[in-house]
Amino acid sequence: MWSPEVYLAFADHRGRPFHDLVSRVNAADPRRVVDLGCGPGNLTVTLGQRWPGAVIEAWDSSPEMVAAARERGLDARVGDLRDWAPADDTDVVMSNAALQWVPDHAALLVRWARQLAPGSWIAMQVPGNFDAPSHRAVRELARRDRWSEPLRDFPFREGQVDDPAGYAALLTDAGCIVDAWETTYIHELTGQNPVLEWITGTALRPVRSRLDDAQWAQFRSELIPLLDASYPRRPDGRTFFPFRRIFVVAQVR
Repeated sequence: MWSPEVYLAFADHRGRPFHDLVSRVNAADPRRVVDLGCGPGNLTVTLGQRWPGAVIEAWDSSPEMVAAARERGLDARVGDLRDWAPADDTDVVMSNAALQWVPDHAALLVRWARQLAPGSWIAMQVPGNFDAPSHRAVRELARRDRWSEPLRDFPFREGQVDDPAGYAALLTDAGCIVDAWETTYIHELTGQNPVLEWITGTALRPVRSRLDDAQWAQFRSELIPLLDASYPRRPDGRTFFPFRRIFVVAQVR
């Protein structure tokens, strides 16, 4: 299960890459704009402000997220992104921080590029931090003896993504004009254990799904010192959290 409340705890920080991505999509007057992996819809609604004449379509695999998006007035649907296919009037396809959860999403991108009409846009952003200290700490802890049984099938390498050059080559070969880049944001976080709270809403979801409440509390308590060592809290109470993200904007030729 996804928790919209936990995910939105860092809404401002999580929203910045989305706005950076949208700013590079030069669609003038799209008929239909689709957000695949819309989450709670707080960012999807801004697409209607950017393109007020467009039909906004939203998909997410989480019923909890779709319910939150519908509360914002969006036409949001529950569905696997692998099952989505563009309607004839689709001019922009957005996917923000979602495709890293989809196995073989590279094949999806190629399929969409071939299904969309010439001139259409594909814009995606995925985290590129799977080798960051935060994720290494989770993998290290999950491999320890006491967690080997409940986390025996933990996906240690889940969510792997390509680099910008790889996506650029992929979509160029699929017949697109491609703009690809990466950015490392330095998020300034405050509060007690802010990095733990950040990854609780995303990277730790596979762990949470395998543990009962007591195990989950214990795992979190053991993870805190590992994260503190990599992301020390400054004397002024702030914690700097570097986060690499990969962006791709492609227009079908």
